Amino acid sequence: MGFLLTTLVFVVIGIVASLCARICCNKGPSANLLHLTLVITATVCCWMMWAIVYLAQMNPLIVPILSESE
Repeated sequence: MGFLLTTLVFVVIGIVASLCARICCNKGPSANLLHLTLVITATVCCWMMWAIVYLAQMNPLIVPILSESE
């Protein structure tokens, strides 16, 4: 549930940021396309970083080794 919910949050943040870039930085069609591309790329990169970290915690590659004294 946490993965899907947070993915939805990233989608909503991306849509809101795209609308803000479209409204606040309206300087022509090519500039709007550049701003939209940058916002979408940044949102996808942030989501991918979060997803990799989240999924890496589910199945860690390095297992903690407990000492005999504990």
